[in-house]
Amino acid sequence: MPQTPTTCATPGPRDALPSGVKPYLRVHAKDHVAVALEALAAGEVIDVGDVAVTLKTDIPKGHKIALYDLPAGLEVLKLGFVIGRTTAPVAAGEHVHSHNMETTLTGVEDYVYAPQPAEGPGSHPDTTHSFMGYRRKDGRVGIRNEIWIICTVGCVARTAERLARVANERFRGRVDGVHALTHPLGCSQLGDDLSHTRKLLASLASHPNAGGVLIVGLGCENNQITRLLEDIRDREPERLKYFAAQMVEDEHEAGLEALESLVAVAEKDQREACALSDLAIGVKCGGSDGFSGLTANPLVGRVADQVAFAGGRVIMTEIPEMFGAERPLMARAKNEQIFDGMVSVVNDFKQYFIDHNQPVFENPSPGNKAGGITTLEEKSLGAVQKAGTSQFTEVLRYGERATQAGLSLLEAPGNDAVSSTALTAAGAVVVLFTTGRGTPLGFPAPTLKIASNSALAEKKPHWIDFNGGQALDGQSLDATAGDLLQLILDTASGQLSNNEKNDEREIAIWKNGVTL
Repeated sequence: MPQTPTTCATPGPRDALPSGVKPYLRVHAKDHVAVALEALAAGEVIDVGDVAVTLKTDIPKGHKIALYDLPAGLEVLKLGFVIGRTTAPVAAGEHVHSHNMETTLTGVEDYVYAPQPAEGPGSHPDTTHSFMGYRRKDGRVGIRNEIWIICTVGCVARTAERLARVANERFRGRVDGVHALTHPLGCSQLGDDLSHTRKLLASLASHPNAGGVLIVGLGCENNQITRLLEDIRDREPERLKYFAAQMVEDEHEAGLEALESLVAVAEKDQREACALSDLAIGVKCGGSDGFSGLTANPLVGRVADQVAFAGGRVIMTEIPEMFGAERPLMARAKNEQIFDGMVSVVNDFKQYFIDHNQPVFENPSPGNKAGGITTLEEKSLGAVQKAGTSQFTEVLRYGERATQAGLSLLEAPGNDAVSSTALTAAGAVVVLFTTGRGTPLGFPAPTLKIASNSALAEKKPHWIDFNGGQALDGQSLDATAGDLLQLILDTASGQLSNNEKNDEREIAIWKNGVTL
């Protein structure tokens, strides 16, 4: 029987997906399980390499099949790594899932710096790929030229939305759009909780996709405009306007006057040719299924490598969805300082769960389980493939902006809205959002939904921008990744994502403190 591997290599297949049409897949030669690529019936025979098994039970699509007789207490391998342990004996050909397997995760852990070779930014300069973007004064490149209205507090959220509606009609065609980024926070917050809100909003106000920013406050809130302005960097005065609604006679007129001034500046901006090294992407998992770690996430990982190797920026987050797969990532830290930062972010998040009397493995979600994901380790091993194989060059705390080329690890939870907002605030001009379940959700940066399976892409074409399921339908991972990169470049050059077409733009701020 296969033994647990000791390697610290990045988990997951790099060249394992077949070009054939077999309805099942064994990803790694050491795996104890195969994955059903479509629903399989009891009595069918599957043949993977040196193993032939007759199915003893029906196997739902995306779920796992035991390839061997597995004793109780065995650490089960998938993707070449441990995804949990059996809780009862499992016969070859049986369904492996929550009824007979559990997590091996516990709490805060000790980690040892054991670096493995990983290529850093600029190791593969790219002169082949380019896009048409907006080069900002600070050197960063945006892919939209929008005006963003950011409210300091939820009390003026509707005011910001009304201003955006009127401004979009009044200034149509002069900029790429006027959008209100609203939220319910900013009042009755204290300490670090208030600081998180302020830092996140300040980073959004510095984003290169915004050619101009209007800050709308109320006046009496904890999140005071004057303090927020101190944290906003790299935004020229003519591209930043602000006012408190309590301090002006007519907030509608004051807002439109400020927006007119911003549009007059931004409309002069022009797209220009930019290199792949100018691109900053965020990588994110939505609701995963049994194919996410086989198609969508490895595809994003390949693109992430191309961007990082070229000298661009790749930002990864969802710290709780690294649990069980963090060690191979830590081995790719550029140096021990980066390693220590990664350890701190991971263990701080585990302690956050423990302090709130929650297990660190309170995951996967019901939708994940329905799609075939059993344990957090299994979900994590699939999820971290979005990070590709490159070197980690930076660790960012929540609300901070990426400043280094290469791969950054950003502190944020797994929640789709909170983590995608944090990726945008960190400087991602486009978010690559993989999903096996589907969602209409979108964020201030164009949010490309990458389906893990063809059925989802066909069912929800108004949500899904790219079908990663092609990689199981006969097209190679490399060829499919090439198509995905081209879609990203087209989007960066102005082609609208589905979330933009549907006007799905949200922000969500991590609320982790006391409310007065």
